[in-house]
Amino acid sequence: MNELLDPLLLARWQFGLTTIYHFLFVPLTIGLASTAAVFQTAWYRTGKAEYLRITRFFGGIFLINFAMGVVTGIVQEFQFGMNWSEYSRYVGDVFGAPLALEGLLAFFFEATFIGLWIFGWDKLPRGLHLATIWCVAIGSIVSAYFIIAANAFMQNPVGFQINAEKGRAELVDIGALLTNPVALAAFPHTIAASFMVAAGLVISAAAWHLARNQHLDTMRPALKFGLWVMVGSGLLTTIFGDQLSLAMVATQPMKMAAAEATYDTVCGADASFSIFTLGTPDGSTELFSIRVPYLLSFLSTHTFDGCVEGINDLQAQYQELFGPGDYTPIIWVTYWSFRWMIGLGLAHVLVAVVGLWLTRRGRLPKQRWVWKIAIWSFPLSLAAMIVGWVFTEMGRQPWIVFSQMFTESAVSPNVTGLEVLISLIAFTLVYGALAVVEIRLVIRAIKKGPPEVGEPDPETGRHEPAATVY
Repeated sequence: MNELLDPLLLARWQFGLTTIYHFLFVPLTIGLASTAAVFQTAWYRTGKAEYLRITRFFGGIFLINFAMGVVTGIVQEFQFGMNWSEYSRYVGDVFGAPLALEGLLAFFFEATFIGLWIFGWDKLPRGLHLATIWCVAIGSIVSAYFIIAANAFMQNPVGFQINAEKGRAELVDIGALLTNPVALAAFPHTIAASFMVAAGLVISAAAWHLARNQHLDTMRPALKFGLWVMVGSGLLTTIFGDQLSLAMVATQPMKMAAAEATYDTVCGADASFSIFTLGTPDGSTELFSIRVPYLLSFLSTHTFDGCVEGINDLQAQYQELFGPGDYTPIIWVTYWSFRWMIGLGLAHVLVAVVGLWLTRRGRLPKQRWVWKIAIWSFPLSLAAMIVGWVFTEMGRQPWIVFSQMFTESAVSPNVTGLEVLISLIAFTLVYGALAVVEIRLVIRAIKKGPPEVGEPDPETGRHEPAATVY
């Protein structure tokens, strides 16, 4: 019973739950803001009604996700003070800087222009109104960078010094913090993956209507847009992920070793990447695997004769550096989350490639199972991003800030396990109710379809939007 009420265990479960839930809305918000901006630009340049309707359609879904993301994001901030007060005390001066920049600059910037975009359809000049949605899209991306910079500090702490007298880390170089090599590598990888998630929703929504042979004038271009963005952003995610793996090897070699369950240092052909592995329950012994020779070497060093340090060798190094202890993350979690991330993302790209082939030259498939796959494929890239985040955070363990602070040292000392359990149950119930609301609102918006627009201007022939109602 005491183990079940362990404050550290429960605090980690609560943070994981609330973070994953919040993360469901983040990539959609980033991607849909840019999607709305692209289609509104197309309407601005051509005056075609279908582009305006697509803008309003996906803009409405974007606003639902933005609102839910704001609500769930607020909880994230409070947890640092409630369950992780030792973490906040020790590194808050450093970790809090990019979070403050995100709130005071990027988020307020984004929120201001969202208001102008929502209420400015029939009040602002069309060019100025178009600029507001692009400001929203830019603001969401800049906001993501500050969050990633904060997380990168946990992976590769830079720009700080330890004040021995106060027993805490203090920020000494904001430039180094914001240009952390891990942040610079993780940012484009995350943004490209966010576009994949948004493209997945565009594909699913368009497929739902096209399967019913309705709204063809809007859903045909929307589907084509989603398919191409999925393929393009999938390619970019792969390229940027490769760069992120190099940064990971340079700063957290144990994470790469755990991702491959490589216990001994390997080089060249022996540094192979296992596509599938069966092993003992503790993950320490391999029973069967399908491997690609040299691939792990190439992913880690960009050479085919490079070496990848093993878990056992790194464990010995860390014991010399940091003292006795187990510095190995949970192997089966890191191993499988890494593969699920890659596999789910590639599966969604494959769906898009097949979709482009089946819809070439304006064709629409007659088989209903094709549309069902397109509709139900939406969770693939979103799930890939979630397990990717799990890999990033679990692969850092047992550190909460690599090389500086253990996770077990960061939990609030005066919070009891029962208190955390009560809040965990409360959050789970509330978030469950919010999930029902979110899903229903999005499904209702999708099924309702693109809104009608006003008659074309008799002088210009351009369609102008009616008063905004989302």
